[in-house]
Amino acid sequence: MVIITLQRDKCIGCNYCVEMDPMHFQMSKKDGKSVLLHSQNAKGFFTLKSPNHTIVESCELAARACPVKIITVKET
Repeated sequence: MVIITLQRDKCIGCNYCVEMDPMHFQMSKKDGKSVLLHSQNAKGFFTLKSPNHTIVESCELAARACPVKIITVKET
């Protein structure tokens, strides 16, 4: 299982995550912050759980590109 988490309230809207991984991230037209697609919100932490381990590389690129370090990627 792969678990990707985005702490959206701390997003500065730089768009790097979208550039690195447009399959899983997009920018909100409402507030200009990143959205983790197909995720569940729990107290400001948006989480996507996937059995597909092929997404790890692109999500890790997005996490490394984030200047405020609000994206985490974990494999279990």
